[in-house]
Amino acid sequence: MTRTLLVVHHTPSPLTHELLEAVLDGAHDPEITGVDVRSVPALGATVPDVLGADGFLFGTPANFGYMSGALKHFFDTVYYPCLGAVAGKPYAAWVHGNDDTVGAGRAIEKIASGWGLEKVFGTLHVAESGKPARERCYELGGTVAAGLSI
Repeated sequence: MTRTLLVVHHTPSPLTHELLEAVLDGAHDPEITGVDVRSVPALGATVPDVLGADGFLFGTPANFGYMSGALKHFFDTVYYPCLGAVAGKPYAAWVHGNDDTVGAGRAIEKIASGWGLEKVFGTLHVAESGKPARERCYELGGTVAAGLSI
């Protein structure tokens, strides 16, 4: 049985896109089987995407201490139609920024809690770039995908 990991992200800069690629590489680790990874930009993700997923990864830059407007729009669009249908499913998130990634992560966690999602990896706060940041994002993607493959 194949399970679906939905990766909803807003990655407007080269660096945030690089982090997304690392998350996806981790989720596609060759040792992980039985997981279909779907990467959908936040402005394109829909209610059927959410309802068809078995687990979630959310990625965003921190904008003025909050998640991006695109990711917020995604949640505004799908929150109520999916309420009650996604409870108990696993999720994790990553936030990139130099200023108040905690506020952005807290906002995602509040929405996920309202949905009844189960946090399986603490929100990853990424302020740096380079290999260490990519490795942490790879681990995030791999951990969530591996949890779905069990």
